[in-house]
Amino acid sequence: MVKKYFLYILKFVALVLLQVLILDNVLLFGYANPYIYILFILFLPTTINRSKLLLIGFILGLFVDMFNNTGGVHAASTLVISFLRPFILRMSFGLSYDYNTLNIPRADIKSKVVYFTLIILIHHTFLFGLEYFSLDQIDVIIKNIAFSFLLTEIFILIFVKLLNYK
Repeated sequence: MVKKYFLYILKFVALVLLQVLILDNVLLFGYANPYIYILFILFLPTTINRSKLLLIGFILGLFVDMFNNTGGVHAASTLVISFLRPFILRMSFGLSYDYNTLNIPRADIKSKVVYFTLIILIHHTFLFGLEYFSLDQIDVIIKNIAFSFLLTEIFILIFVKLLNYK
């Protein structure tokens, strides 16, 4: 039991450090920045208590915000995806989720891609919407969402495939 929690803490720290030390310095085409830290929320156990899930999501975003001095936009975005995660799991995996037989790493690729896509799109929409908080720059917001979504999706799929992330 202690080993399991230690591994989660290690993954949490590794993903936050990877995000803030390396990936936050990547900016392709002036808009695209990969946000791989949400991988932690994506692969939390499906049986996790809803309150714990929300707390973990908030703390994850808060740590990224503290390192980036972004005023809570990551915390709010991760809190939203943590809240919506059970609904998205049900939409993506159907009966496997309903009967508690879902194992995300072993699920079929189509369901995983739908799950990743929905979570990433929701996260990025809230992140950039809160960051700019103005419809005057809607074109910049849409470009940021689109390019960062593509880059994040590619990074997460590669990360999951190469490292067999569980």
